[in-house]
Amino acid sequence: MLTSAWSVSRNPVTDWFTRLVIAALPRCDNGAVDASPLIGLNWFWIGIMATVPLILGHILAYPFWRTNQVIFGNVVGTGVMFSSAFAMILREHAVMDRLVQRCLDAGKTCWPEPAAFTRYAIYAFIALIEVFILFSLSLRMEERQRSRDYAPEWR
Repeated sequence: MLTSAWSVSRNPVTDWFTRLVIAALPRCDNGAVDASPLIGLNWFWIGIMATVPLILGHILAYPFWRTNQVIFGNVVGTGVMFSSAFAMILREHAVMDRLVQRCLDAGKTCWPEPAAFTRYAIYAFIALIEVFILFSLSLRMEERQRSRDYAPEWR
């Protein structure tokens, strides 16, 4: 007898979050299983990941940069970017887990294409590139502040 994925003991710390995300997803009818969301990438969420954390991280880091607390500003911006990547990975996991479970409940076997690791790596690499951009801009801002402290004839 097959057991469902939810009957397996899970980590109680992360289980509440997974159940919360899955509960927020739309319920499916008991009709035919549509596995098309398992094929391809969801470009809407990738676009959200590529823009919103980058803008929000810079907005939150900028006040710290202006007060010569560049490192703290970088930590805040990096925290925003990596935590949003982690949230997107958890969202993607919950969606795929629900779709695969729906397929299994219908007596079918369906696998996500591209694989789950590839989907998670896309969000992680977007966050990493955003952090590189954040650090590059903070270096430029810090250099501008340092050169402002010198007399114009010494620059």
